[in-house]
Amino acid sequence: MASDSFINAIAGAAGGSIAMAATYPLVFVSTRAAVSAEKEKKTTLEAAMDVIRSSEGISGLYSGLSSSLIGISVTNFVYYYFYERGRGVLMAARSTSGSKGLTIPESLLNGFIAGSATSLISNPIWVIQTQQTVRTMAPSTTDDSSPRRLVVKKLSFMETARNIINKNGVAALWAGIGPALILVINPIIQYTAFEQIKNLVMQRRTTALRAAGSTRAASLSDWDYFFLGAISKLIATTMTYPYIVVKSRLQAGRAEYPSAWAGLQAILAREGVAGLYKGISSKLVQSVLTAAILFAGQKRVYEITKATLTKAGLAKVTA
Repeated sequence: MASDSFINAIAGAAGGSIAMAATYPLVFVSTRAAVSAEKEKKTTLEAAMDVIRSSEGISGLYSGLSSSLIGISVTNFVYYYFYERGRGVLMAARSTSGSKGLTIPESLLNGFIAGSATSLISNPIWVIQTQQTVRTMAPSTTDDSSPRRLVVKKLSFMETARNIINKNGVAALWAGIGPALILVINPIIQYTAFEQIKNLVMQRRTTALRAAGSTRAASLSDWDYFFLGAISKLIATTMTYPYIVVKSRLQAGRAEYPSAWAGLQAILAREGVAGLYKGISSKLVQSVLTAAILFAGQKRVYEITKATLTKAGLAKVTA
């Protein structure tokens, strides 16, 4: 029998893949901006047009899409599985049957465990994706005499993996794991904000229904999930973006920092505060849209998957 945790994991992977495919050009632009050490400021549209006008063309905006789809599928599957499994354990451990939602401390603990497991398992995929994204990127330089239009062959997922291992060993697939583990706080903030805002909305709707004399259970629509996902991701990404910049540079193989904190200090010294927020505009748009589509899509895919498995006798009907 498929458990609720497994069905949630499948739904999360599917919803994440749909969201990633829809917003990938923004992922591409924000990653390149975060990795670049140049001080020139460009809007998201200008950066995208530069890629399209170059030898990469429109297809260049989708470099690394296949590895991103693998990465988001694995990331979301693992995260949702551990998060939902942890939620079940925490709810079952309660001595009284109170609220159906997690408290803030429970959300933080659950998110930390799920996020740590996800980072350790999925980091190699994101290293490959980042290196695919920046492989054809012109080198950062202020020397006008140096060649900037180099013809670089694009590598497949497996070719990129072999290239990384041959150059720097297997350990290179876990480059940036330090800031990645620190960034576990990103989904913790996101899912904690989501849970608490959702609980607040549900409580207010339940109160309004009871005041109106209705015994009907309060519910959330797809649009509710869309906006809750967007708001929670906006909060999380804004708070953690400097570490995303450090992680991207380490995973791209274009910088070496002894620690995440040292990376923050190095970028701050060379590029100022603005360097810690390179590419944040496109990242915020992409992250918020992705989270909104994911939360709305995950709910719908979960319902369809569960109904299908229940009809096939592979899942239990729960109240």
